[in-house]
Amino acid sequence: MAAQSSATLPDAAETLKRHGKFIERFLTAAIERSTDAPPRLKEAMAYSLTAGGKRLRPALVLETCYACGGGEENRSAIAAAVAIELIHTFSLIHDDLPAMDDDDLRRGRPTNHKVFGEAMAILAGDAMVTSAFETIATDADSSVAAALVRELASASGAAGMIGGQVLDIDGEQNQLSLSELQRIHRMKTGALLRCSVRMGAIAARANERLDDVSKYGAHLGLAFQIVDDLLDVTSTPEELGKATQKDADRNKNTYPRLLGIDASRAEAHKQVGSAVAGLAAFDSKADGLRAMAQFVVARQF
Repeated sequence: MAAQSSATLPDAAETLKRHGKFIERFLTAAIERSTDAPPRLKEAMAYSLTAGGKRLRPALVLETCYACGGGEENRSAIAAAVAIELIHTFSLIHDDLPAMDDDDLRRGRPTNHKVFGEAMAILAGDAMVTSAFETIATDADSSVAAALVRELASASGAAGMIGGQVLDIDGEQNQLSLSELQRIHRMKTGALLRCSVRMGAIAARANERLDDVSKYGAHLGLAFQIVDDLLDVTSTPEELGKATQKDADRNKNTYPRLLGIDASRAEAHKQVGSAVAGLAAFDSKADGLRAMAQFVVARQF
């Protein structure tokens, strides 16, 4: 079935807001599950986990589950959505640490380590990782829990997000090729976005759709990181809620540095087009995914 035109797609911002509001109570429940945890630790976790953000990754899980024929409140999709937001938030806390990106501002307010100290920030991030897998093991249907755990562990681990961060650090001060930069982007950012849609399909028990949604997620991940690179160059801290011009200051490899701003914009749009093309076999139930792909490049840059 042909996709709808962008003019008739759902409003992506409203879709993200709706899913974000829905998932927040489950995020709070994930923190409160450990009733014997030290209150200060739970406070540090909640500080970052409830700080807002687009909630793109959980929204992708839920929208993909729906597109693949799963129910709108599929318990396994909800567990996966909570888990991936826990992993994403852990990565932000650790990325902001002095040993990593050394950032003082995140989502318009002081970073976790600025409020709670470096040790507590590290431990809060660690606790989110274990909570993510506990959430899937406890709340997802037993028939898909192992597959969801495998997807999330692979995407967030040494061959995924964490490995990509290592390559990004190792690549600083060196001129990388386009293919080397794309590898970093696929691992550091793209792996979790691809994982989001794959977990949505798994939750819907639609393994026959995994190849299609994987293509969508892979191209979306590249587009998202290219836009992030552009926003670091073209936006202000007030607009982004975090420091800008960081990449140039650290001599990091980015699309604008390698290709220039105009070519980077064109490549972001090309990747979104490829992401949407990956949904060609889906009907209108995938229009939420199509809209979110357009949203990625609609962010101001």
